[in-house]
Amino acid sequence: MDSFSSPSMSSSGSQPSTEAVMEQIKTQLAQAYAQEFMETLGTKCFAKCVTKPGTSLTGSESSCISRCVERYIEATGIVSRALFSQR
Repeated sequence: MDSFSSPSMSSSGSQPSTEAVMEQIKTQLAQAYAQEFMETLGTKCFAKCVTKPGTSLTGSESSCISRCVERYIEATGIVSRALFSQR
């Protein structure tokens, strides 16, 4: 069984439709993008805001991370809208 087959489709012998495969690919890409986004966000904001890692965040570190996350999400939205409006 390859990565595009589901157990139910391979047991019946029928092939998945092109639309089903495309939807599965879109879902997998969206999940991969979300995971990469969260990892990048965490890495960049942590590196920027936490200068001395400890057992807990200080108030200023927590505020910095919140602002960083908000700005990063806002910037990503602006870039996404610009890219999709050009199509």
